[in-house]
Amino acid sequence: MEPRLVPRLSQRVVMTPLLQQAIQLLQLSTLELQEVVQKELLENPLLEEVTPETADAPESADGTAAPVAEAPPPEPPPAAERQTDELPFDVNAVMFDDHEERSLVAQEDREDLPFENLVRSTSSLADHLDEQLRFATEDPLERRIGAEIIGNLDDDGYLRAELEEVAQRCGTTAAEVERVLTGIVQKLDPTGVGARGLQECLLLQLRADPPVDPVSVELVEQHFEELSRRRYQEIARALRLSVDRIMESVEEIMGLEPKPGRRFGANDSRYIVPDVFVHKLGSEYTVVLNEDGIPRLRVNSLYRSLLRSSGGEARQYVEQKLRSALWLIKSVDQRQRTLRKVTQSIVKFQREFLDRGLPFLRPLSLRDVGEDISMHESTISRVTTNKYVETPQGLFELKFFFHSGIASGDGEMVSSVSVKKMIRDLLAGEDQAKPLSDQEVAQILKDKSLTIARRTVAKYREELGIAPSHQRRLNPRKR
Repeated sequence: MEPRLVPRLSQRVVMTPLLQQAIQLLQLSTLELQEVVQKELLENPLLEEVTPETADAPESADGTAAPVAEAPPPEPPPAAERQTDELPFDVNAVMFDDHEERSLVAQEDREDLPFENLVRSTSSLADHLDEQLRFATEDPLERRIGAEIIGNLDDDGYLRAELEEVAQRCGTTAAEVERVLTGIVQKLDPTGVGARGLQECLLLQLRADPPVDPVSVELVEQHFEELSRRRYQEIARALRLSVDRIMESVEEIMGLEPKPGRRFGANDSRYIVPDVFVHKLGSEYTVVLNEDGIPRLRVNSLYRSLLRSSGGEARQYVEQKLRSALWLIKSVDQRQRTLRKVTQSIVKFQREFLDRGLPFLRPLSLRDVGEDISMHESTISRVTTNKYVETPQGLFELKFFFHSGIASGDGEMVSSVSVKKMIRDLLAGEDQAKPLSDQEVAQILKDKSLTIARRTVAKYREELGIAPSHQRRLNPRKR
């Protein structure tokens, strides 16, 4: 059998609306998919829902309802799940080159695909930055590094990955990553994005638009600790300036945005509906898709008589609607099967977490799951976007299970999520009169055979929303 030819990345510009639809369906949550299917049912007269009354009607091999007047084809074998042929294209190769890798948390390049406006009215921070990155540089390596950095920004716009980690994923040096970060990403809108902490974020904003106030810059750069404690008189003495002059700069600093990515967050309250359930039956786990509200579709028999009796523009219209209907049916089925396979793989890798809880969450990458089920990382990333799974341990986003790891003394990798829990537990049980410093936390973890840098402890502590030690210390006079 000859190998199937697949489209390459360069063919993205000629992608058809039907192909775009199939790719887009992978990213939709169950609620979003319901909206898409219901809209298509309303707009496409050739589509019909398989109801209990019509479920026993025979279907042809292409998913269409067979005409009553014709001899019915052999009944298909009963099946609990949707059954269709594979889609006639490779979703992986359409969007990415074989050599293009994606990070654990990388956001995908998203085109303006059909149905996008049905489920979102605003673009995400990653989308906004990716669009600017395309115009900021044409160098492939710089684009690759920039995309990796953008993929590792949190919702507030801060970079939550070490430069060495990004460099390793992109096959380059930390110095090169630093150059792209400061020379390209940090110059994108919104100002302050890509900072590695609040201090750097404020400095980026202060230096962005001339004229730059040197006093404001010096306050943040040299006296950030005193500034955070509001020790304005001490700062004034150190700079030999009046308190009024210092307060002018303080007012400017207070007007800056500490969370540059905030305006890209969702403004609407949305209930989370699990897209998939993981149930424990005996000693095994079973994956069940949530298909509530997603009707089973087929093409009604009317199209055959219309094709025979119509001509010209009417026939072209029916043929176009038929192709659209068949493609939607196959695309939905492909999405469901892919979601099931990915979830089953995650369950296999994260069995200990499901059995014993958060401390046993293991490091996992998109590549691990991709290699396990023979799918490209880009497909894994798409199918885990905006999807939630209900497990015996609680409700989680599918992307929650993908985390980098830290090597322990016995050679095992420990998930960064588990490390954060260790840090939270340590700080929750500390002596409030003598709170633990980041260095002391790092030393305690080292004693437990987990080597972690002080700055990594500080980064995780900030992500947990825990103040530094000097701010956690109780004042004896206030007890």
